This record gives sequence, structure tokens and C-alpha cells, in this order.
Amino acid sequence: MRTLLSSLFGTLLLALLLAAPACAGPASLALDEGWEYRWGDSPFRADGTPAWVDDPASSSEWQPIAFPSNPPGREGSKHAWFRITLPEGEWRDPVLYIYSVDLITQAWLEDELIYQYGHFDARGEGRFAGWPWHMISLPESFAGKTLYFRVFSDYTDIGLWGEVKLMDRLDLMEYIFERSAGDLIIGALLLLMALLAFIFAFVQGNRRSFIGIGLFALSAGIMLLAETQASQLLLDNPLLWDYLAAVGYYTLPVAMGLMLEHWFAAQRPMLLRRIWQLHLGYLVMAPGLALAGVIDLSSTFPPFDALLLVTLLVMFSTIIVYLGTLNIEQKLIITSYGLFAFLLVIDMAVAHGLLSWRRVPVSGGALAFVLAMVMISLWHYRYTHRELQRLNLSLENQVAERTKELEQMVETLQAYSYQDALTGLHNRRYFDDLLGHQAAIARRQGTPLTLAMIDIDHFKQFNDREGHEAGDTVLVGVGRVLSHHFRDADVVCRMGGEEFVVIMPGATSTSAEARLAELLEVLSRTHFRHRDRVLGPLSVSCGIATYPEHAGDPLTLIGLADKALYSAKHRGRARIEIYA
Repeated sequence: MRTLLSSLFGTLLLALLLAAPACAGPASLALDEGWEYRWGDSPFRADGTPAWVDDPASSSEWQPIAFPSNPPGREGSKHAWFRITLPEGEWRDPVLYIYSVDLITQAWLEDELIYQYGHFDARGEGRFAGWPWHMISLPESFAGKTLYFRVFSDYTDIGLWGEVKLMDRLDLMEYIFERSAGDLIIGALLLLMALLAFIFAFVQGNRRSFIGIGLFALSAGIMLLAETQASQLLLDNPLLWDYLAAVGYYTLPVAMGLMLEHWFAAQRPMLLRRIWQLHLGYLVMAPGLALAGVIDLSSTFPPFDALLLVTLLVMFSTIIVYLGTLNIEQKLIITSYGLFAFLLVIDMAVAHGLLSWRRVPVSGGALAFVLAMVMISLWHYRYTHRELQRLNLSLENQVAERTKELEQMVETLQAYSYQDALTGLHNRRYFDDLLGHQAAIARRQGTPLTLAMIDIDHFKQFNDREGHEAGDTVLVGVGRVLSHHFRDADVVCRMGGEEFVVIMPGATSTSAEARLAELLEVLSRTHFRHRDRVLGPLSVSCGIATYPEHAGDPLTLIGLADKALYSAKHRGRARIEIYA
């Protein structure tokens, strides 16, 4: 556990160091001045070059703009052109870096097409192809030439977006990695945390809470990794990364809603359930329609952003109302969620032009979530460690107590294994073991051994008439009479039901018969009581067999005594029969 926590802290520290801006940034020149724009699309000459790139007469149509994005007076136009005269500079391998473009573009250096992103049809239109960053290679002689951008967009924004810089190719790679390092590490930590949360959901209770946390970590991790610029270097498929980012982004309110619904289950917040169900429907429908070609993926973001704003207001209003019902861990998670949601809203405002462009550290909100979970884990680890220390102090005493209890339990179980649970007499198992032992003694010493089988007469009818509880009372009473009636050397056992057997070492059949006759007399005068009712006296039938008088093998006495008992039953019961 300590190793895991140390690794987490080391990784987080590395993320913070790498995410921090370098002291000496890459040699670059931001192109923030000198831009012009014009609405519409240029006609093309027979040789395929646009007429607008070298038409002095159209100079009055170009208007200055601070940055080549969202010019005024759009009025539904889907085409715009932007241009800038490239400055002088010393670059070994010059490239133009563009953070993003809405939505597809061509770059013309004078009348030469040097870059194209997306496919333009005959009308100059095309489908959304993703939001990658762009690296446009420039010739060494680019200085002083005019660079044109032909842009098509049916999205809410049109034009270049974010930042436009001139720099060396290697500097751009370093720039991309520096800006992506923090997102990559935090995204990986979120995926690891999602895996752990899903494992806990599988092996522990409180599953829905763990599922909500795991789903949030998974969706946030996927979104960060898909949106980080380094992902484009791993796989140059911008549309795929945007689909992954959209799925992660659209899953966030589902995860939050699931968790909040679980936490506030006692208040039955049906509104929270409807919210995450609505977002789940959007999560399935929007990317599904985009994959089917019905709509562009880009068009699914603005409606979701509006829906998310309403959702966040409702969710956090619910949290404020029921904040007192949450424990400190839940409040800490909610705080990290709140920071993450706040940064998402700021990023949303930047994306829609409500705020000027800036890099919003959304990964910082995700990092807050990771730190919150680490703090909770540390608290649980400390608490568990303290409890283990406390338990270890008393472990030896507990082991000694458990050992003593176990020994007593073994003794008790051993007694139970040889004792009839109802009457307290020895049972059939004990009888079988003892008969073998007494038979060996009788053979070795040549002494007699007698078995007396005793059966309560008409016991089934008694049970049917008086009930099984009364029958149990009689069995206990008869067992008590038998225990007191015979010698200490004699052993009384219950064979089962209403049948008993007495092992009488050294007794002859005659002495056994006399003892049983006294038993019949005692039972004829004995009355048993059950629930303040007096149960009439019962009679018993007895069968006797003796070694060596009736058998050459003492072990056969049980069969012979049983036959004698059968004879007593057959001759009228309440009598004693000796095997003959």
C-alpha cells in the first residue's frame, strides 16, 4: 500500500512539473496582427487557382480583423477567406502552427495550394473531419508572401481558432509535448482510478457509489487523453479522437447523476434520475446519429453544452439543499466535482466565444479529483492501520480465548456425538463402540454379558393421541427412570424412537430378568406430567439375550435380544421374554 501511494505522489509531482510552462519557451512568433477577411467563396480559374489570391481590384473587399475567427456580419454565411502577409524570420524548418480550425480549410501561399484539411466538394462545402491542431510546412522563401485561408463551416464558429504561430518543426514538437504531458499523466491516473473503483464495486458493498466514481474517472480520463494534442502524434485520426472526447464528455453528467442519486436515495430525488437518464439518451443518440451520417459530430456539442449548463445548476442546487446529509468524504468528492465543472463551464464559454481564447486547465479539475481520492484513500489507510495496531495488541489474548473456546467446543461436540440430544442417554453410536469393547472383555475373561432391549408399548398411538411434545416428555421420563434403576456398571442407551437397550456386564439372564421385573413394577406406578396434565402410566416390553448362554459371539446379542423383544410384543406386551 505504501509503495502504491508513494508511486501516486511521485506521478502527481511529475505531472505538475511537466505541466508547468518551461522557463525558456520555444522560439515562436505569434501571428496576432495583420489579418484580413472577406465573406463568401472565391471563384476558381481554369487552372484551379482561386481568383481572389491575385486580384488587386478586390482589395476593397478585404476587411481588417484582429484574429482570423468569427468575423462580424456572418448572416448565415458558411464561407470565409482570411489572409496575412508572412513576416521575416530565421527558422531552420519553418512551419505554421494552428491550434484548431472551424471546420475545414485550404491554405494558399500566393497561388500555390500548400495545405488542405477536409474535403471540399464542387460547391466548396464539406463534412466535419475533426478538430486537430495543424502543422503547415512553409518554403524557405515564405517571407513577404501572402498566406490565404479558405474556410468552410456550418458550425457556430468559423475560421481559425485558438492560436496561430510561426516556429521550427522541432520546437513545435517540444511545444506539443510540454502542453500535453500533464493531461497525459492525469488522464492515465484517472483510468487507473476508474479500474480500481470498478474492482471495488465488484468485490465490496456500496456498489453504485463506486460505479459512479469509476464512471466519472473513466469518462474524464478518456476525454483528457482524447483532447490532448499529443494523441494526434500517436494516431493521426482526428475524427476518432473527437468521437472519444465526445463520449467521455457526454458521459460525465451520467456518472455524476448516478452517484448523486445513490447518495440522496433516502430523499428519493426522481429529478436526478431523470437528468442522468436524459443524458444517457443523448450519449447514445448523438454519436449514433453522427456515425450514421445523419448529422455532423460537431453539431452535437452546442445542444449538449446548453443541456449541461442546466444540468449542473439542477445538480448543485440539489447538493446545496441536502448538503447536510453528506459525510466528509462525499463533500470532498463533491468539491472536486465542483471545481471540475467550473473549469468545464469556463472552457465552454471560451469555445463559444463568450470569453477570449485561453487554455483552460480542465486537467487541473481532474487532478483535484485524483487528489481528493488519494486523500480519502490515505485517510482510510491510516484508520485501517491504526485499527490493525490496536487489534494486534490484543491478538494473543484473543487467540488464547479462542483456543480455550475451541477446546471446550471439541469436548462438547464429542459429548454430543455420543449423547442422545433428547434424553441425555448414550446414543446408538456409543452403544456400538461400547458393545465391541464389552464383548472383547467377556471373551477374554469368560464372564457373562447380557443385553436387555426395552420398547414402550403402543407409543405410536400415544403420540397420535397426546401429541409429539407429550411423547417427548414420556421419552425423557422413561430415560430418567432407566438411568436411576440399573446398576452403575450397567449402561443405558437410546437406540432410536421409543426403543432402549441396556448393556449389563457380568449379569446373567436370570438376574437381568429380576431387574427388569422391578422396572415394570416401577413404571406401572409412574405418572408423567406435561403442561399441567397427568399422563397415565405406560408399560414396556423387554427382550433379554445373554452371552455365553444364548450366543457364542457377544456381538450377536443385539439380534437375539431383539427377537426376544418381538416375542414379548407378540405375546401381549408389558412382559419380559428371554431368548430361547
